[in-house]
Amino acid sequence: MALAAIPKVVLGSIAFGIFWILAVFPAVPFLPIGRTAGSLLGAMLMVIFRVITPDEAYAAIDLPILGLLFGTMVVSVYLERADMFKYLGKLLSWKSIGPKDLLCRICLISAFSSALFTNDTSCVVLTEFVLKIAKHHNLPPLPFLLALASSANIGSSATPIGNPQNLVIAVESKISFGKFLSGVLPAMLIGVVVNAMILIAMNWKLLSVRKDVEDPIAEVAAEEEVNSHQFSPATMSHNSQELNGGYLVESSSIQNLRNRVISSESEIRRVIDSARNSNASKEGTVKDLVSQAKEETSPSKTVVEIDRTTEGRVLVASEGKDYISAEWKRIIWKTCVYMITLGMLIAMLLGLNMSWTAITAALALVVLDFKDARPSLEKVSYSLLIFFCGMFITVDGFNKTGIPSALWELMEPYSQVDRTSGIAILALVILVLSNLASNVPTVLLLGARVAASAAAISPKDEKKAWLILAWVSTIAGNLSLLGSAANLIVCEQARRAPNISYTLTFWSHLKFGLPSTLVVTAIGLTLIR
Repeated sequence: MALAAIPKVVLGSIAFGIFWILAVFPAVPFLPIGRTAGSLLGAMLMVIFRVITPDEAYAAIDLPILGLLFGTMVVSVYLERADMFKYLGKLLSWKSIGPKDLLCRICLISAFSSALFTNDTSCVVLTEFVLKIAKHHNLPPLPFLLALASSANIGSSATPIGNPQNLVIAVESKISFGKFLSGVLPAMLIGVVVNAMILIAMNWKLLSVRKDVEDPIAEVAAEEEVNSHQFSPATMSHNSQELNGGYLVESSSIQNLRNRVISSESEIRRVIDSARNSNASKEGTVKDLVSQAKEETSPSKTVVEIDRTTEGRVLVASEGKDYISAEWKRIIWKTCVYMITLGMLIAMLLGLNMSWTAITAALALVVLDFKDARPSLEKVSYSLLIFFCGMFITVDGFNKTGIPSALWELMEPYSQVDRTSGIAILALVILVLSNLASNVPTVLLLGARVAASAAAISPKDEKKAWLILAWVSTIAGNLSLLGSAANLIVCEQARRAPNISYTLTFWSHLKFGLPSTLVVTAIGLTLIR
């Protein structure tokens, strides 16, 4: 494709440059409006500068990708409410035998949860939990935070729903969920293992420190603090309360309820003894006891029953039947949530349309919940959806300037996927662009061109080219702290964690990220099928 007219090239490059600056540096001093507003600004400038028409801008928005992204986010919200991530977090500390074992667990759980629930979600819900585990075992947080972020990126490469760039690739290439999984899974599994080995080797001394003997009471308290951690996958804040299937439960309230029940029972027995000593009538005593019991227990809605067959005997219960009924309803609801999610994954594996499958699963969960869906839908990251809309328009406008095609024509002869040197050069180009322009724009810019070049060789090479693009653009996120949103989420979550905050610096990440990215990428390329 030849270059467009000079004014169109210049203006399109300016619009794309503004988008790129705000996407990579969202808090840039001269225009701190963030990534979402930056993508909309780039899109608007493409239309105002007449690089593309308004109709072309609307046509550039890929609705199947947005539908798939929205559906998976809604499913993640309901999985969080069903305690899926809490159970995953508890696996981290369950019978851990040492720091190295703990680090390997973090790598595995982060990788597999990211493959199914996206890397960003896994990092949001697990970061503070990892910090608490590290504090509980008197270990430095750095290697565990690096394990969480890097393994989340590696794991997300295995499925089309693991990260945004894979969503784009799956929709554009029309590769089925099953073929995508089978093509990248071997590379992902070996990549997670190699990444964990590099982490252990680079932090061997830190991970060899034995934990000091602690007081048993403090040990139990710390363990309880870890196990009671609350998650919130769609927001950056952490609430002290958890919304579970529509029931707002506070552990302190439950404990207060128990205390009040015990106090009320003791008080009632004291009144009975007093009544006996004063020779009060049995009927009057019973009535007084009922009245007093209601007053003592009204804040917790305690039910008091008087057994008239036994002299002055009072039985006190604390909503036992209602609580058991609510628990059974919640267990059934959680089971249904897991079954619907499993059905969604099976449908995708069978080759059904991924976007509509995800949306159908999301709506099934909304209906199953049988209450106003607004609180759950408010947790969806609509700013990310808007960012994608603006990015689609901006990248499409930049493509129409002819610059990406001209650059690819220079690189194409050296980037053929039918030979080892071509794959190495292509991987290097993707690696550099993913860190300069971010991975999703890189996929949008290179995807169709790389696939067309490979298709000219053979259809099998076309599929391989798409999978190479998915693998390298995802692993490229581990190179630096700014390489992926998952890295930034871990960094921000760790910095804001109350009482256990930790600052993950750019250089401390780069010292691990550079060798890990190069080694894992190279090994994975040999396993892509």
